[in-house]
Amino acid sequence: MPHAPQIRIPATYMRGGTSKGVFFRLQDLPEPARAPGAARDALMLRVIGSPDPYGKQIDGMGGATSSTSKTVILAKSERPDHDVDYLFGQVSIDSAFVDWSGNCGNLSAAVGSFAIAGGLVDAARIPQDGVCTVRIWQSNIGKTIVAHVPITDGHVQETGDFELDGVTFPAAEVQLEFLDPADEGEGEGGGAMFPTGNLVDDLEVPGVGTFPATLINAGIPTIFVNAADIGYTGAELQDAINGDPKALAMFETIRAHGAVRMGLIADVSEAARRQHTPKVAFVAPAKDYVTSSGKQVGAGDIDLLVRAMSMGKLHHAMMGTAAVAIGTAAAVPGTLVNLAAGGGERSAVRFGHPSGTLRVGAEATQENGEWKVAKAIMSRSARILMEGWVRVPGDAF
Repeated sequence: MPHAPQIRIPATYMRGGTSKGVFFRLQDLPEPARAPGAARDALMLRVIGSPDPYGKQIDGMGGATSSTSKTVILAKSERPDHDVDYLFGQVSIDSAFVDWSGNCGNLSAAVGSFAIAGGLVDAARIPQDGVCTVRIWQSNIGKTIVAHVPITDGHVQETGDFELDGVTFPAAEVQLEFLDPADEGEGEGGGAMFPTGNLVDDLEVPGVGTFPATLINAGIPTIFVNAADIGYTGAELQDAINGDPKALAMFETIRAHGAVRMGLIADVSEAARRQHTPKVAFVAPAKDYVTSSGKQVGAGDIDLLVRAMSMGKLHHAMMGTAAVAIGTAAAVPGTLVNLAAGGGERSAVRFGHPSGTLRVGAEATQENGEWKVAKAIMSRSARILMEGWVRVPGDAF
């Protein structure tokens, strides 16, 4: 029987923060995939190499981790005062599913660079030398991100001496501002930073227990719990959790019941179709620990410890969106994140994660009894790894 030949699609493989993904311009996608729907999902799955029952994504561009199973679609923005529209797809590894429900904060660091290099930013706005401010509309969550991208000789400066824990080599620093980072959310809690109206709730999780939790929509919907309440210290590395099926099942149960409590889903059975959000993170007061690379982090170097789950596994560093949630929650006195950091008013925290440390800033104010954060700020880096065409079978979508 005849088989459809492969087609090639312009694409760029980029690292952004501690993640990697395949970037596309909307205009370069095959016409059936330019609109949301089954064709687009099928194409993204085939590009990444999913679903893969072997869990390796050998026949695609994915790296078989949540940090490397990602796609991005960008288009020149028609929205006033924005340069580019940014859509993120988290591709499941072992199932035929692309989750479009949230943002990727790490890959956000690469969006400005790709937009400039891809001709999506007006040439008149790009300095010969200096910093180009790229205003990004994050389409998944309906928020604005401002990227400050260094420019040398009219081109994006990618090399530099900025070091980011979780990334082996230094690169140029890209500062990101997440404006009004409270996720608009869904359901009855939509639009509220704290969807239940509380800074701390008692979260009842059948088979696990009842314990305090901070449920927040900022950067990405996140469920924060105390490490000690679920049997951890907060200094764990990936192997301590990812090799423990009972632990992974516990975290997924917490995630499902937390999602219901946040109003993101109506029933726990729906959590399987919403793998990217919400996130589950556990916090603890600062203490000495050793990172995955063997580096010693002292308690005096950080304000608190945070570990976060992503797509069913403990993340090797920290998701950028979860870092926004951490910084936002830390700025609000009384949340579990704020209390783990020592309590009180804070405009920035440095937290310890499995690969090292990260600083994120946010300033919170209370208006009519509700907490608001104008923006959260952090620095990442980004680099083009490969550019050209990605090939997929012509009948893949």
